[in-house]
Amino acid sequence: MNAAVRQVDLRPADENERMSFARRLQASFALAVTDRGPSADVPTPSDREVFASFDDPASGVFDIVTEGEVVGGAVIAGDDDRRSLELFFIDAGAHGRGLGRAAWRAIEARYPDTRIWETHTPHFEVRNIHFYVNVCGFHIVEFFHPGHPLEHPGEAPGDEDHSPEVDEDVPELMFRFEKVMPRTVTTPGPPGRPSA
Repeated sequence: MNAAVRQVDLRPADENERMSFARRLQASFALAVTDRGPSADVPTPSDREVFASFDDPASGVFDIVTEGEVVGGAVIAGDDDRRSLELFFIDAGAHGRGLGRAAWRAIEARYPDTRIWETHTPHFEVRNIHFYVNVCGFHIVEFFHPGHPLEHPGEAPGDEDHSPEVDEDVPELMFRFEKVMPRTVTTPGPPGRPSA
């Protein structure tokens, strides 16, 4: 991590700033769009997906802040046993400063009782794959493709109410990652002596 980065904090995102959060997130994700990725004229993720995170009481939506400057964001869902990193980004102008690593450490510190973390990323997002596996310690545990499709939460099989923002001709090729958190092992006291 760059020595200039002193501390990264997570601050609950302001509900009134949801549009700004969405635009910054979409701008960050747009950097990964290539000729193998989604259409450049469709923002990813959609405003609807981002706004749903703000409206979901089970989700934590955070600004990533360092030295008073908002440099990214994260959306966390789940409970103590299993949490999901739904969305995570560092603003384009803040890359290369070790902020992603520091932000991930701040997320783990905020949720110390989480046993398993989960996240997803598209197959073409090599930078994200490197970050999750080599920096954060995740493992790839599943690959979604046309023969093994990703089902979206709340989406019933055969649901015809698809968002017009989704290009259904482009298959979702996604990796699912998990990180099992280490547990502290306690050793019993000497044999024959009751513990106090």
